[in-house]
Amino acid sequence: MPGESEERVVHEALYNRIQQMSVSEMVELATMGSKEARNLLIKNPNRIIVQAVLNSPKITEEEIISFAGNKNLSKDVSLIISNKKEYTKNYMVKVALVNNPKTPLPTAIKFLRHLLPKDLRNVSKSKNVPTALTKTAVKILANKER
Repeated sequence: MPGESEERVVHEALYNRIQQMSVSEMVELATMGSKEARNLLIKNPNRIIVQAVLNSPKITEEEIISFAGNKNLSKDVSLIISNKKEYTKNYMVKVALVNNPKTPLPTAIKFLRHLLPKDLRNVSKSKNVPTALTKTAVKILANKER
């Protein structure tokens, strides 16, 4: 499709531009830039830049849910998201954090208690989360079904 190649060129141009930026320029772009810029900058190993992305006034709930569940992002992402009450009010963010193996275990267990039985069952059968989390999900599910 012709639109895809144009999109790819724009994406590569943005990626190349970001590679040339200083940390302060990346922070500014993370704060005020586009969704595409945030999607690129969230992968940056610098925690300051990641924090700027997650604190951007332009960030959407859909982006937060996506970042919370993305297993390829650093542990910092799930840690920062899990510590912001405004993000963890969203049920889907909690589900995404619980299912992300990079979410710290105590945090994942804390959110596990808020999940519905259907989601608890999925966690209890998941091979992608720590065993301690699946066992805790089974216990919580058993208590809820009593």
